Amino acid sequence: MDFGTWALYAAAAVGLSLTPGPNGLLALTHGALYGTKKTLATIFGGLLGFAVVIGMSMFGIGALLQASAELLTVLKWVGGAYLVWLGIQVWRSEPLGIADTVSRTSLGSSKLFSQGFLSAVTNPKGILFFVAFLPQFIDPNASLFLQFVIMAATFVFVEFWYELMVATLADRIQPWLKKVGKNFNRFFGSVFMAIGVLLPLR
Repeated sequence: MDFGTWALYAAAAVGLSLTPGPNGLLALTHGALYGTKKTLATIFGGLLGFAVVIGMSMFGIGALLQASAELLTVLKWVGGAYLVWLGIQVWRSEPLGIADTVSRTSLGSSKLFSQGFLSAVTNPKGILFFVAFLPQFIDPNASLFLQFVIMAATFVFVEFWYELMVATLADRIQPWLKKVGKNFNRFFGSVFMAIGVLLPLR
């Protein structure tokens, strides 16, 4: 991959990261509920998930999903169901300012990591997007594995800093979030559930 192609891909990756999605929303929510330090587990889980999705897209599983409407439908419903479940968990979380210590310690790092990972890999629209997006930058005459490493590392780097920024901002405005208490959890829980319901229907 030459520098010009990589620079164009990197710019596109920045644009993609800035587009609102489940993982950015999850980083925002966890940043407010658990603080930036604990939310790193969520972020790293999502980054691993994105690397897996990019790998699947580049090495053919994404093409299989495009060819199989039945498999795609199953994945859509699984992804939607997971987002609904995640929304319920956020909705039921202890309100900020009432049980702050409990909310910050109720989930371990492994649980936060798995939520970030599953949020990335159960989103079929993300898989299909990468299937359509990545071929624009692939050189068929170069090593596919090397290109995967470059593309995955670039996107993961960009996404890490974006989600860290979101989580940090959420953590810093926590005094204000404490005032809104349960309404914060209910709002973002509702957003997750709405995405989960709408995802399989589109």
